[in-house]
Amino acid sequence: MRFIVFDKDRLGLLEGDEVVDVTSLLTVSPGPAGPLHRLIERGETVEWSPDQLSDLPRRKRSEITCTAPFPRPPKIIAAPVNYLDHKAEMAYVRSIAELGIFLKASSSVIGPGEQVRLPYSDIRIDQEGELTVVIGKTAHEVPVERALEHVFGYTCGLDMSVRSTEDRSTRKSFDTFTPLGPVVVTADEIPDPGALSLETRVNGKVRQQASTRDLIFGVAELVAYASSVMTLWPGDIILTGTPAGVGPVVDGDSIEVEISEIGTLAVTVTSSSARPYTQRPGLPASVEGTAP
Repeated sequence: MRFIVFDKDRLGLLEGDEVVDVTSLLTVSPGPAGPLHRLIERGETVEWSPDQLSDLPRRKRSEITCTAPFPRPPKIIAAPVNYLDHKAEMAYVRSIAELGIFLKASSSVIGPGEQVRLPYSDIRIDQEGELTVVIGKTAHEVPVERALEHVFGYTCGLDMSVRSTEDRSTRKSFDTFTPLGPVVVTADEIPDPGALSLETRVNGKVRQQASTRDLIFGVAELVAYASSVMTLWPGDIILTGTPAGVGPVVDGDSIEVEISEIGTLAVTVTSSSARPYTQRPGLPASVEGTAP
């Protein structure tokens, strides 16, 4: 199945160019976490029959405005340096195998069509397109061979990154720094998440082009590893890492992440609230070089 969230609290099922509003089939009200998160969290069935869908409201996809499929995920887990070409591009000595995973603030999520707000006017801020995993079942120390059983589905994501000296969680947790969506494809439609193509474009120009087969930790390995560190809950998000081609974005840029079998996430960039790095709260610190 292919889900979208629209009008903030409506759950839609994509059928071609139509959206079936299935919100009335949910047994609980959506709440601030959003209807798709609530569906996953409560373990509600998504095996609706054609008869159940036949009388529901339908709209053209072009007539609706999609919002973030998971506006308040319990956790956002991210994989640093999970493509060898990105490791080489950034001259990293270590990869995810040595670095482990890190957390991003759930308040950094925005949806398709929204704006990434650059916090600083004089520091490089990069786009990082990533295959994004949605956890569907609680997972704790799951083995690799059973890890995909805990995945609800997949979507497109961006991990926006400030290239400064702070740790990853700080540099990547600014509000608007985790665009997600619009389509969440259930895992049964993507039996091999290691066979997807990913392309990131800035202002229509291709910056990143890769296959998920080149991940150092594939999806199953990443889920298994993350679950050995922390219990994964339904609705948790895992950003699987970015390939080579990261680069700076500036005011007015448009960013698109397209992943085969899933779709395209598009956002824009604004610097309307940006300030000099030396004027950030806290003690000023020098910025030397590019942080990992």
